[in-house]
Amino acid sequence: MRTQRLALRPPRADDAQAIFTGFAADAEVTRYVAWPRHVSLDDTRAFLRFSAQQWRRWPVGPLVIESIRSGELIGTTGLAFEAPHVASTGYVLGRRFWGQGFASEALAAMVALAQAQGLHRLYALCHADHGASVRVLERGNFRFEALLPRHAIFPNLGAAGPQDVRCFAAVDIYPGKAHRQRPPQSG
Repeated sequence: MRTQRLALRPPRADDAQAIFTGFAADAEVTRYVAWPRHVSLDDTRAFLRFSAQQWRRWPVGPLVIESIRSGELIGTTGLAFEAPHVASTGYVLGRRFWGQGFASEALAAMVALAQAQGLHRLYALCHADHGASVRVLERGNFRFEALLPRHAIFPNLGAAGPQDVRCFAAVDIYPGKAHRQRPPQSG
């Protein structure tokens, strides 16, 4: 899959070093992810095995993000299926690629991919304090649905116990159907 600046493809075994050094071992990049920061290439190889399993089970799985211009692997995204018509998405980019619109571009590609797969629901979770991710989701036409208290463990924060997350859902995932707004709450 290609966007204006990105190529998205399934991860390969030979991506391990680029994933590890580019972002998976970076404490700042992995601060707000729900998986432990990679401390060795073995951790990255375990991710690649997991990715291959997801691709065998579902029509889409994890994807690496490459720069079309340079060919450099800059991050990951993908669809994580829960059921045939429900998936979540997210994105992780190497620090050098923050603030350049790549996360928004990858997110738009995931929405298009979800539509092509006929999904009824595409959602994303992010740590309640991760403002940059919230802004990407809002710009990507994802609607805030709920604050989920003590919902997920974020192993790289060093915080004890589950943390609050924000749940967002893609607004225009269902082609041909107008998004129904919730009725206003009366006070």
